[in-house]
Amino acid sequence: GLALLPLAVPPAAAPGGCPSACYCVATPELVTCRYERLEEPPRELPAAVHNLSIAGSNLSILPRAAFAARPLRDLRLLRLRHDNIHTIEDMALQGLPALRTLDLSHNPLLSVAAGAFAGVPLLRTLQLNQALLAAPLEEQLALAMQNLTLRRLELAGNALQALPASLLPPGLEELDLRNNSLQRLAAAELRSLEAPELRGLRLNLGANPLSCDCALRPFLAWLRSAGSRVLDARSLRCAGPPALRGAALLRLRPEGLVCAASEGGEPGQLETASYVFFGIVLALIGIVFLMVLYLNRRGIKRWLHNLREACRDQMEGYHYRYEQDADPRCASAVGTP
Repeated sequence: GLALLPLAVPPAAAPGGCPSACYCVATPELVTCRYERLEEPPRELPAAVHNLSIAGSNLSILPRAAFAARPLRDLRLLRLRHDNIHTIEDMALQGLPALRTLDLSHNPLLSVAAGAFAGVPLLRTLQLNQALLAAPLEEQLALAMQNLTLRRLELAGNALQALPASLLPPGLEELDLRNNSLQRLAAAELRSLEAPELRGLRLNLGANPLSCDCALRPFLAWLRSAGSRVLDARSLRCAGPPALRGAALLRLRPEGLVCAASEGGEPGQLETASYVFFGIVLALIGIVFLMVLYLNRRGIKRWLHNLREACRDQMEGYHYRYEQDADPRCASAVGTP
């Protein structure tokens, strides 16, 4: 966008009329509105515009037919970055029949209506980088995207901890999951990627905090067998444990991935299982000991009674000898020749 500014023509000279505070460049028609704090899309847009970029504004809500004030039948790319958009209403893109790429990155989305993307049958690329941080929107987006035929979906920088399976429409060819919070792809997620409708899907997974422990083994095996499906496979690095931090995934051996204590000091999976097993064994020993006591309660009671009687006889013997030693008559008799 900035590289085109020197070619911009004055608004009054732009073919078809150019909105104030925007730049219009011909061949192909490009309209760029940057950091003008617009509260709604410009109404006086050239009818032949192909690319429209609005950045740094305060659009907040995209209402129904937000861009239909003037027919834009040739608009192919709509970029709405950093526009503080939090709500997209039904039919917000009505009147844009040729739209192929929609970029809503860097917006704090809170609500996406089920019909938000209706009326754009040719939409093939949807960019939602750093747009899903304000609220959990996976269910809403799944409904809004169910009638789309997407080929590329960008979800980078959204702190995702798992593969968003509900956001993967059949026929999707490229998924960008870079810079999220993925520690691995679990076995169930890998199986979903092997579904017939997603076998052509390629992923970008860089800049994720991959945990190189034994739970990574299924993903590592899949990565080696289907490495061409991860476009940045050679650049994937371990984020932990400390001994493997920075190691390239494709150079790891499965037997080298252990389930030891994690970096934060929490026990690993095998260690945790050992503690659980040890606790179960101690519990069983305790139960057996209590059962033995219960079954032998009469014998134990008799043994305690005999022990008490023996102790009492012993104490009576000590007491008798003490009284004999303390009797003065016995003492004088012993002293008389």
